Amino acid sequence: MLDRVVHLLPPELKAVLERLPESSMEHLEEIRIREGRPLELGIRGQSRFADSDGTLRAGSDGAYKPTADICRKLLEKITNHSLYAMEEELKRGFITVAGGHRIGLAGRTILDGGNVRGIRDIGGFNIRIAREVVGSARNLLPKLLDKNRKTIHSTLILAPPQQGKTTIVRDIARSISYGHWGMLENAAGWSGRKVAIVDERSEIAACVRGIPTFDVGPRTDIMDACPKAEGMMMLLRSMSPEVVIVDEIGRPEDAEAIQEASHAGISVIATAHAYDLHDARGRPVLRQLLDDGTFTYVVELKRAAEGFMHRVVAADMKDKLPAAAREPTAAAKGEPERVTQTYSGFQRGDVP
Repeated sequence: MLDRVVHLLPPELKAVLERLPESSMEHLEEIRIREGRPLELGIRGQSRFADSDGTLRAGSDGAYKPTADICRKLLEKITNHSLYAMEEELKRGFITVAGGHRIGLAGRTILDGGNVRGIRDIGGFNIRIAREVVGSARNLLPKLLDKNRKTIHSTLILAPPQQGKTTIVRDIARSISYGHWGMLENAAGWSGRKVAIVDERSEIAACVRGIPTFDVGPRTDIMDACPKAEGMMMLLRSMSPEVVIVDEIGRPEDAEAIQEASHAGISVIATAHAYDLHDARGRPVLRQLLDDGTFTYVVELKRAAEGFMHRVVAADMKDKLPAAAREPTAAAKGEPERVTQTYSGFQRGDVP
């Protein structure tokens, strides 16, 4: 995983990370760099601190501490030596680089009329390493299919941050664009669908100059680095999609655009931050979409130390959710990751 972002790192930081155990680097998910504070890594959902000799430990005592000079060099690399050119990204608190890797930033904000205009004195970085897992939606997809229209139902995918939402929607886009409908015998003859992705953070398709670097399918069009609401309306007017995919909805204008697409007969696959359906209904925008019947299904994603889990529930269940006997699944090296799903709880199923 390190090789995907190594070109962004200053030589001093690169040298420390290259000393880390190879087995740990295969599962590297986050690199958290804080000026003058211990270097933290996210590995398979767990926090570890790195010593200068490559030793990993649970505690921060004795860990390597990046200097102000290293942080300055890192900022210059990720902004191509031009903070001015990244002004819009800095307003949002992150920069997405080629490959779909998102780099979160922390520092002192610059305000203009009470609104954030940018960030300066940046001393905290979170490099989130994007990865493509082809087939991750293979067992989930058959649960979401609309057999009457031979397509996918509008679905809301819920999870806290870093639980696999983007990975799942990327594979859903790829699958239905190719016409790979998963393990459902009746869907074997279905053709692929025209898919439109609004990729506001450039993470789903990881476009470089408009060309996706992840495989999102042959019938897929991407509106890259565009606000979700505007992007959905632009794609509806210009690309006649059959399925629209958006990541991390939450604003009122997002809801309006999703409803517009839904009323036009288009299926919408969206993700949002929430632990489960009950939490989602506590967010006004999501509650509005659920109450209006915009989504047919809700997918709840969970992540355990042993692997990933999910379950599918009807979107109109509101707060009357069945109790779930959550059963974690293992994902050992060289074996497929396992995902669980059912309408009333968790069961086992294979996903690579």
